[in-house]
Amino acid sequence: MTDNDIPLMAFFRRMVDPLIMLGSLYMILMMQQERFNGHYLLLMIIAFFVGTYVYEQIDLHRTLRAGRVWAYTRDILLGWGVIVGVLMLIGHATGLTDEYSRRSLLIWFGVAPVALLFSHLAAHRLAVTRSHAGEVRSALIIGANEPAVKVAQRIRSNPYFYINLRGFFDDRAEERRADMGDTYLGRLADLVPYVRQHNIQLLFISMPISAQPRILSLLEELQDTTASIYFVPDIYTFELMQARLDHIGGVPVVGICETPFTGINGMVKRASDIVLSLGILFMLIPVLAVVAIGVKLSSPGPVIFKQRRYGLNGEEIMVYKFRSMAVCEDGGTIKQATRDDKRVTPFGAFLRKSSLDELPQFVNVLQGRMSIVGPRPHAVAHNELYRKLIKGYMLRHKVKPGITGWAQVNGFRGETDTLEKMQSRIEYDLDYLRNWSLPLDLWIIVKTVREVLRRNNAY
Repeated sequence: MTDNDIPLMAFFRRMVDPLIMLGSLYMILMMQQERFNGHYLLLMIIAFFVGTYVYEQIDLHRTLRAGRVWAYTRDILLGWGVIVGVLMLIGHATGLTDEYSRRSLLIWFGVAPVALLFSHLAAHRLAVTRSHAGEVRSALIIGANEPAVKVAQRIRSNPYFYINLRGFFDDRAEERRADMGDTYLGRLADLVPYVRQHNIQLLFISMPISAQPRILSLLEELQDTTASIYFVPDIYTFELMQARLDHIGGVPVVGICETPFTGINGMVKRASDIVLSLGILFMLIPVLAVVAIGVKLSSPGPVIFKQRRYGLNGEEIMVYKFRSMAVCEDGGTIKQATRDDKRVTPFGAFLRKSSLDELPQFVNVLQGRMSIVGPRPHAVAHNELYRKLIKGYMLRHKVKPGITGWAQVNGFRGETDTLEKMQSRIEYDLDYLRNWSLPLDLWIIVKTVREVLRRNNAY
């Protein structure tokens, strides 16, 4: 169902939760007579994006429905703990922790989750009152397939839809039907009389696109009822990537293949990239200077090596690295670096082994060309080769390329000397696009640091 069907919970999820978190901080600052300055405004902005995302993932409205107040409290505290952890990590990385009153922050860390809990308990009480007032709607599902199972599961797991699912209708034999976990009420010929007799209010048609003639006939018969009808598109036959519903000027469309960084996800991703990149570059200024001098003294040529790569949406970008080779190849044919490659300088071998050659790419991140975590960018020549050999290869360019990625921390770092290795790398890249989350990004960063310290597969 859409957010219009659950306005109370949608309102709390989208608006009240962030307002409580940020409002409680502001009230504490006023009570402590702390001056509200730009640093606190930055803290609020970061807390808003992180908090909105974390609680969206935890799905607080799942546990309270069964009266499990303690489980619900645990979810709120867990989410708040994650938020506080991320804020502390960002604060230490950027050196901003010294700009805030520790007393005020400690009070906020204790007050905010309590305020969140009581606000949700109040919302739950209002929802229960509404349910008892008789606003629950009766519903049927037409068709027993995978999309229908998902709809039934969502309805059963969320009482705030206020839907009483009576059962389902399907013409197929029992062994061909998906396990709906609901009452089988009959064949499609029995549907319209049942809807009329029981005054059913909602109908979910979950039938394959190939059944269009039967769907049209069914819709014509249902015009003699007052039921609201929803069509569940059978999109699960496709290879989905961030599938979602949208509209173009009021015309509904179903997104089959989309970037995960739309809306607030894109803002969270960009904000985390900027904050972490600034912090890392600031801390590594001495290291950057030493490496630059080492490159200049070790071999003739520029300090920074620029190479054309494919970026977001397949557009060409310039990616920066400390030069580690005696040559700067950027043509139509580029040979990947291999073990004991004669083109690599002695100092360059150290840089590649320690991954210090990648540090200038944090400037690419600040420019908005790259992200800290994402599919590693390949040379344009390699893209033109592999896009013809690997199905779905170009889908990895629906997001910005990264300094590190899901494939790299799973063993596919360095040379991909066989087609099978490149296929495996692409599978991990696409898996990252399907399952992106901020915690996954942080986990990849942690694993990257561990992999770099082990110095595996780099040459």
